Amino acid sequence: DKPYTCQHCSKVFTRSWNFQRHVLIHTGQKPYKCQKCPKAFALAAHLKIHNRIHTGEKPYTCNICSRGFAQLTNLQRHILTHTGEKPHKCTYCPKAFVSSSDLRRHVRIHTGERPYKCKQCSKAFTTSGNLQSHILTHTGEKPYKCSICNWKFISSSNLRTHIRIH
Repeated sequence: DKPYTCQHCSKVFTRSWNFQRHVLIHTGQKPYKCQKCPKAFALAAHLKIHNRIHTGEKPYTCNICSRGFAQLTNLQRHILTHTGEKPHKCTYCPKAFVSSSDLRRHVRIHTGERPYKCKQCSKAFTTSGNLQSHILTHTGEKPYKCSICNWKFISSSNLRTHIRIH
């Protein structure tokens, strides 16, 4: 039995507290802030996992190739690359995916669903990351700074692209 269904993304939950915690992802509330970079998270557990980027901790190791991972789910997804298995199949087209979240994101191409809505304008997005980047266009905030020339950017991907010019 999974009596709790998210109205934003159709994900289902068996426990009320899991459902309530999940809904924070869609509201945009991110009370857990990283002390080392501008990132913030809806869930404390996600901040803990994120902090491994800064510490370099990779507690999960592939027993086939010895590659390390910061998250168990990333290891599990990686193991499927050795088998070639893609168990999550799209019902609209022939594509298949290693993870259910990748399939969910892909299906939005077919359905046009944009569950992540900006509270300041009429725009809606297929992923929470795209919404978070968009919100910065309203605030004018540019939290990603180049350590070489001090230019600031609205997204980490823009900073990475910029760094290639140095």
